[in-house]
Amino acid sequence: MNLLGNIIWIVFGGWMIALEYIIGGIALCMTIVGIPFGIQCFKLAILGFAPFGQRIEPGRSLSGCLSLPLNIIWLIFGGFWVFVTHLIWGILFSITIIGIPFGAQHFKLAGLAFAPFGRGV
Repeated sequence: MNLLGNIIWIVFGGWMIALEYIIGGIALCMTIVGIPFGIQCFKLAILGFAPFGQRIEPGRSLSGCLSLPLNIIWLIFGGFWVFVTHLIWGILFSITIIGIPFGAQHFKLAGLAFAPFGRGV
């Protein structure tokens, strides 16, 4: 079921979500200051490409006490809008019964987009 869900997800726009996160990650990694944020974009790209069967686990990252300030900076400089976008898509997909699994994946992406530091996929 995860394979079928990922195939449908990729065909109907998952590849665009992953591509946007990859482009953002490359742009952020071009600066020394943006490298940690670029790595988080790559983490979101992996989950955005094939979210079915993936789990978000807290505490797998080695950022330690820096996760809170980095998550705050992430939220201020764009992470909030990524979170809101996934939240809106999750609500829209959850209107129909067929869209509920895809809405759940957007809610998973929203949770990771809200605070990506200190979490692993």
